[in-house]
Amino acid sequence: MRSRGAVLSPLRSRGRVLDVCLATAAVALDLFVSGKSGQAGTMPWWSVGILASLAGAPMGLVRRLPFVVCVYQALLLIVCDQLGVHTSDTVQILLPVAVGALAYLGAWPEIAPAAVLAGFATAVNLADPGISFTLGTWYFPLAMAAAPVVAGRYLRAPVESMAAVERRPGLDLLLAGGGVAFMVLDTWTEWHDGPLPVWAAGWFAIGCGLTAGLVRSLPGTAFGLQALLVLLADQSAGFAANSMQGLFLVTLGAFAMHASWSWTAVAYLIAGGVTALNIVGDELSRITPPRVAALLAMVAAPIIIGRYIGVRRDAAGLELAMAEEARQLAAERTRADLLAERERIARDVHDIVAHHVGAMVLRAGAAQYAAPSGPVAEALSDIRSTGHQVLEDLRGLLNVLRDPDLAHLPVADPEEVVRDAVERMNAAGLEAELRLDPGAELVPLVTRASAARIVQEGLTNVLKHAGPGTSAVVELTVADDSLRVNVLSGPPPGPRDALPSSGQGIAGMRERARALGGDLSSGPDGAGGWRLAATLPLERVERACAAAPVRRRMPWWREEGETS
Repeated sequence: MRSRGAVLSPLRSRGRVLDVCLATAAVALDLFVSGKSGQAGTMPWWSVGILASLAGAPMGLVRRLPFVVCVYQALLLIVCDQLGVHTSDTVQILLPVAVGALAYLGAWPEIAPAAVLAGFATAVNLADPGISFTLGTWYFPLAMAAAPVVAGRYLRAPVESMAAVERRPGLDLLLAGGGVAFMVLDTWTEWHDGPLPVWAAGWFAIGCGLTAGLVRSLPGTAFGLQALLVLLADQSAGFAANSMQGLFLVTLGAFAMHASWSWTAVAYLIAGGVTALNIVGDELSRITPPRVAALLAMVAAPIIIGRYIGVRRDAAGLELAMAEEARQLAAERTRADLLAERERIARDVHDIVAHHVGAMVLRAGAAQYAAPSGPVAEALSDIRSTGHQVLEDLRGLLNVLRDPDLAHLPVADPEEVVRDAVERMNAAGLEAELRLDPGAELVPLVTRASAARIVQEGLTNVLKHAGPGTSAVVELTVADDSLRVNVLSGPPPGPRDALPSSGQGIAGMRERARALGGDLSSGPDGAGGWRLAATLPLERVERACAAAPVRRRMPWWREEGETS
């Protein structure tokens, strides 16, 4: 649903070109009306131009100053009526347009007085000297004041989406404008020849043209409305009957594009009857077999064209649906291939890594029973328990690798992961100390899990590059809406042999921090030791979790880059 600003801004945001077009169209309309009424022959050409400019030029301001334009047009209508110039017919057409624009753009404190003033000016224009103003006559000024207000407020209302027809208001407005242009240009020379006043004839032609805006979205409504207008024009506005008949046949073709064959047959019978009443009328002697055949063919032609276009449109829609289905099938095949590849990788990992780790655990267990008690036995026990934990994590990782939808698996407590990592590093020979802020338990789970993995990676690097006997401090603190992780290590106690390393540890930790909008730095501390510092913001993580809840369920052990 569009808000008020979204509804009103497009109309006001257009450039001055639209203002110039509105003013030019209004001036041209008055020149057409004045030329047909004979005013151009009884008055100097320059005075006709001045009156046309006075009536039409202010319409260029109707988008920006609609209330001022309404008041101006109402006063100009009264003045032109008193002067007896035919420009009053043009102003009588333009005044409801200005009131409708005000109803669309303005508020009720301006709309109400403008509508009352427009009704009063219309009443003055309709009143003739010496003729009493009857109750029935008041319907015209009331309608000329109320109808544009209703239309403007209706267009101002929020536009709801339609399931059957794609909402493209610009195309509907273009069709309505084309219908109005066709009706006005085809009938304006005959507005003075009928029983209706010039302004009423002009508004009838404009109203008939506006029905073309309903053809695309509401073809059935447009068809029924235009059928009534054709009959009305045949009885009371003969100047517009033939033009309206052309629009009616176009709408019949559009209706045939969407309707079933049964409703198309009903529409054909209705259109044939309406066309016969409009063309033949009461002159039954004009009915001959050739003319009947021509009338039936004339009504059938738009139906044939409409059905043909409808079939082509349905065929194009079917092709698009088949293409979309083929794309989905290709995506499914690609996904199946990826799952098969993941399954192959899972088997390879299981056959290679799990086999060797399992063998290591078994040998460590056997050696534990054979070794004497003391540090050697404790080290073998730690190797055995660590191997068991690795096998458990590897089993879970392989399950996710085989089935990516297993995002609901239980998540280990990140605080326990950190404490366990510190204990294992101490058992391996480090002198690690953990300083855990109590407020860290309130941090979002995804942040704590990333921090735990950074701590694991950092302590592993300390053990690899500094060796046993190195002091280390792990700090997790909450400050300035962020979780700060520090892994500080002292200088190594002596020379040591280098351990195997993939070289991806620091890069993997930095990627973890950047994924949460944080940063990570690593380097010497100036005292012979090493400092690893990471800052993980909390506000961005909370927004990310709210936007993508699946990330909160992702097990921390699914991440890559376990050790460097």
